[in-house]
Amino acid sequence: MLFGAERDGEIVGTVQLLTTMPPNQPHRCEIAKMIVHPQARRRGIGRALMNEALNRARELRKTLITLDTRTGDAAEPLYASVGFEVAGVIPDFAWDPDGKALHATTYMFRRI
Repeated sequence: MLFGAERDGEIVGTVQLLTTMPPNQPHRCEIAKMIVHPQARRRGIGRALMNEALNRARELRKTLITLDTRTGDAAEPLYASVGFEVAGVIPDFAWDPDGKALHATTYMFRRI
């Protein structure tokens, strides 16, 4: 599922809620690709998107949501503020888009 935020007729943020999981995990879903345009940040858009995704997960009777984010990313405190907890960190998980540096990823979860 894709949720979007619009301002003045333009999309300024999106988040995906992945709900199709393996047969032994029907209770869970994942947050993926949370993106808010840099000029639209710090205006509650990310929080609103996350809340919509969380509400939809509740409607679907999911009880666990997971996500991963680049360790130290600006979104990490946002996720914590809406109830996500750190499950662990994997070092050297992904490259920068320019391929110049590896970064760790932080896995997080939230029970609903």
